[in-house]
Amino acid sequence: MAENAHSVAKERLLRRSEAARYLSDTWRIAHSVATLAKLAVAGSGPEFRKAGRTPLYPQDGLDAYAQSKISRRVRSTSELRESTQTKMAAA
Repeated sequence: MAENAHSVAKERLLRRSEAARYLSDTWRIAHSVATLAKLAVAGSGPEFRKAGRTPLYPQDGLDAYAQSKISRRVRSTSELRESTQTKMAAA
């Protein structure tokens, strides 16, 4: 248990406003504070922790979320449609 608490203490945790700025500055993904709040309610945003009423976003969780939103490199938009159709057929 102490090891887990130690690893949490070493995490870089960002408040929601800092998380929105981090996504924009680092990944060029524009999410407002309100958008992050809405995504938290829907369960479709980046992982976060709570400290009382304050949501805290681990930096590595923001990185993982951003990477999941960015497509692979393509030369044409049709390549993205093909990729999406392949994923849907596999599911």
